[in-house]
Amino acid sequence: MPNQQTLNEFETAAMPHMNDLYRTARRILGCQTEAEDVVQETYLQAWKSYHRFESGTNIRAWMFKIMFHVIHHHRRKAYRLVTVKEEESFVFDQLTYDPPVPQELRDEDVLAALDRVPENYRAVILLADVQEFSYKEVAETLDIPIGTVMSRLNRGRKLLRSTLSDLAASYGFSPAREAAQMAA
Repeated sequence: MPNQQTLNEFETAAMPHMNDLYRTARRILGCQTEAEDVVQETYLQAWKSYHRFESGTNIRAWMFKIMFHVIHHHRRKAYRLVTVKEEESFVFDQLTYDPPVPQELRDEDVLAALDRVPENYRAVILLADVQEFSYKEVAETLDIPIGTVMSRLNRGRKLLRSTLSDLAASYGFSPAREAAQMAA
């Protein structure tokens, strides 16, 4: 049974990262309740494994690695529980809604564009660009080679840039190069 000092050390080290873990889980999973469940499970697993954590190393990276393992586990479990034939469709897939055109790009637009990036690229973008992990930390967190991190980050950024460019064009915005040429 862990003592109070160990509990205090864990809370002091791990709790400041809860918001970052939640935001990343929310972006990866796209569902608030799933993200909350994953973060809760992450902290439970981290607490159970805290005796194996090496003091002085990056607890933030350690927590993110645990979270991605939990996400992977949840996905495997969900795939076993829900099987949908490819030809089946849901009612909400058939609904269309044309929102009014906003005057400027909003945070929601950027986040929606990020959500359209495939998950394996999105995870790398979130860890490297949003959470500011090094390539090595991203590789360790996702258990992939550093070269794959760099490749996915490059491709993911291109996909995000393309999606945002298309979105901006649909709002009537010109790409920065065109705007600079028009001004000259």
